Amino acid sequence: MNKKIIIHKKAAFIILFFLGFNNLVQSQQSNDFWNHVRFGGGIGLGFGDGFFSGTLAPSAIYEFNETVALGLGLNGTINNRKGFYKSTIYGGSLIGLVNVIPQLQFSSEFEKLRVNRKYDASFNLPDDNYWSPALFLGLGYRNGNVTFGIRYDVLYDEKKSIYADPWMPFVRFYF
Repeated sequence: MNKKIIIHKKAAFIILFFLGFNNLVQSQQSNDFWNHVRFGGGIGLGFGDGFFSGTLAPSAIYEFNETVALGLGLNGTINNRKGFYKSTIYGGSLIGLVNVIPQLQFSSEFEKLRVNRKYDASFNLPDDNYWSPALFLGLGYRNGNVTFGIRYDVLYDEKKSIYADPWMPFVRFYF
C-alpha cells in the first residue's frame, strides 16, 4: 500500500478517535463523569543480594456501570543487578474489567513495555532495547476497592518477557 495513504489513514483514525473521545467526555461531564472515574495502581519493590527492583504503575478506570470498567495505566520500572546489568522499563496498558457478580471480577489487560537493558562490560553482551507486549487474562475476588487474584500472560515469551513466569498473582486497588 502507498505510504502516503497509510499515513493519511492513521491521521484520520487518530482525529476521529480524539473527536469521539472528546464528545464522550463532554457528554459525560454533565452526567457526573468524574464520579465514575477510579484511580489506583501498583507499587513494587524487590531487593536481594546485589539486586534492586522498583516499580510505579498508576492507573485509572472509568466505570460504565456496576459490571463494566475500562481504563489506562502507566508503568515504570528500574532494575539493577550489581556487576551484571541495569535496566529501565516503561510503557502503558489498556485494562478491561467485568464484574460478573460483585465479588467475581474478570480482567483483560494489554501491556506494552519498552525494555532498555545495559550489561556490565565484563560480560561482553550486547545491550537490549526492545518492546515487550503482554496480554493478561485474569480472575479475581473483589471486596470493596480491593481485588486479588491470578492472571495469565497469553503472549508470554520466555526469552523476551520481563516477567519470570506467565502466571502472576495480583492485588488491585481502585478508589
